[in-house]
Amino acid sequence: MKAEQIFSIANLIALVSWIILAVAPRWIVTRKIILSGAIPLLLSVAYLVLIVLFFGKSEGGFGSLADVMKLFTNEWTVLAGWIHYLAFDLFVGTWEVKDAQAKKISHWFVVPCLFLTFMLGPIGFLLYSILRIFLVKKEVEND
Repeated sequence: MKAEQIFSIANLIALVSWIILAVAPRWIVTRKIILSGAIPLLLSVAYLVLIVLFFGKSEGGFGSLADVMKLFTNEWTVLAGWIHYLAFDLFVGTWEVKDAQAKKISHWFVVPCLFLTFMLGPIGFLLYSILRIFLVKKEVEND
């Protein structure tokens, strides 16, 4: 299989997961497949395979920004890096939904966080964390 095909499949799986997470967070499929962590785990397996097969086959390393940039001159290494982002961002998104459900935070507040986590990873996580502080604090004060 070509790198571009794997990229398209991984993107499709992640995108469908994000959409379901945003529009149907309590649906049984969402709970059993997405909130269980199965999709981030699947993406992690793909990442592992790519790392085992292709890590060390491109120049570069982690010692400097220039070395990291060299790592991403190989399409397979870039693909592994992209799947790394897909897996971790989706893991964070599933955590946001599960945490919000446990803390009884309205899903309407979580949806913008999910969008930002999907598009800009840490910014969505930051927004959810800030929101969580204010919404959960309110809840504790009301008890």
